[in-house]
Amino acid sequence: MPRPRAAAQLSRQEARWLTLEAQGLAGRRRHTTSAPGPSPSPGATRPGATATSPTRRGTADARRLRQVMNQVGTIQLDAVNVLARTQLLIPFSRVGHYDPAAPAGLSRPGGPWFEYWGHQASLLPVELHPLLRWRMARSRADGLGGPADGERQRAWRAAHRDYLAAVLAEVTERGPVAASALSDPRRRTGEWWDRRSIGREALELLFADGVLAAWRTPSFERVYDLAERVLPAAVLAQPTPEPEAAQRELLAMAAGALGVATLPDLADYFSLRPATARPRVAELVEAGRLVEACVEGWGQPAYLPAGVGRARRPRGATVTLLSPFDSLIWFRDRALRLFDFHYRIEIYVPAAKRVHGYYVLPVLVGDRLVARVDLKADRPAGVLRVAAAWAEAGCDRAATVRPLVAALDELRCWLGLADLDLRARGDFPLLG
Repeated sequence: MPRPRAAAQLSRQEARWLTLEAQGLAGRRRHTTSAPGPSPSPGATRPGATATSPTRRGTADARRLRQVMNQVGTIQLDAVNVLARTQLLIPFSRVGHYDPAAPAGLSRPGGPWFEYWGHQASLLPVELHPLLRWRMARSRADGLGGPADGERQRAWRAAHRDYLAAVLAEVTERGPVAASALSDPRRRTGEWWDRRSIGREALELLFADGVLAAWRTPSFERVYDLAERVLPAAVLAQPTPEPEAAQRELLAMAAGALGVATLPDLADYFSLRPATARPRVAELVEAGRLVEACVEGWGQPAYLPAGVGRARRPRGATVTLLSPFDSLIWFRDRALRLFDFHYRIEIYVPAAKRVHGYYVLPVLVGDRLVARVDLKADRPAGVLRVAAAWAEAGCDRAATVRPLVAALDELRCWLGLADLDLRARGDFPLLG
């Protein structure tokens, strides 16, 4: 049995460098230069550019998006579309301009991605399906929440046993179906959190059980079908590992995607409970797959994937806008430890009580989070609106403002909007 190596010593800066490299945020993205004004039509080329066929562009985009997925391991889904849905923003932060329709093509039936509960609702590479079957089995037995949730789910199954069977039979006979299209959806009324139909609850339960798989329409509605009609047969034919073995692999993948991480960081990445992760991490250390590390100021042990090279400074000082649900920052305690960045999503905070805004994107420059911007895609007007811009302590506003405006214009161009409105409130004026 391999013996654990001595703990590595890392500065906080080195921890940031390792993290950014692991997350695919240490290099330069593909840019599309565009003068202020209307974005080019889908078939247009810029002056001096070489025309590329839609097929070649689509193949290149799919390849680059798959590289992003292979690096981060899971891309969180979210329905909020005030700017662009997070599953589109996360690749844009890493590769720059690509066809926003490409991720949907990758997650259609038979594609290389599938949707399940990874880090919350997530897109995942289909190769991870066997590693998540223990979670599907747990859903069938006890539910995916705590003991109280498990008790409620068992009671729901018992109360709706016949209806659950009828929904499964309908999907089996009809093929792909959304909750709204069920022959007996059993809609409910009430406040928004009580409006989910009984039919949707049944479909969601069968989805969590792994009996059904799902993908999204352009309006973000889930479409459900039998798992064997959605997932590649070669993936379904793979053996199911024991839960402990699957959890070790998920934690090893999390370590690779995070660069350096504490046990809670590793557990959070694929939504494992720390108590479940702790013995699996110890086994990975004992097997020589993870190496213990001490990071300056963290106050708790950290772990590196075995064989990780020396931490390297990010190349250049590219300005990167990050989705609120980006895997770099979704664990708020980690963002604070790495970047001294205190971040809270204020979508559900009443407008009068919001500090920074409704849909706020952190701004990464080099290896620091230096600002945050509240953005809205005003599609009827064709304008990307910067509602607010705030600088972090130590931000060099004079050096940051022009590259930040350029990054906002890049985003504007990718979204297909004609204009950029920089009349932002906050302490970081973007207009000269």
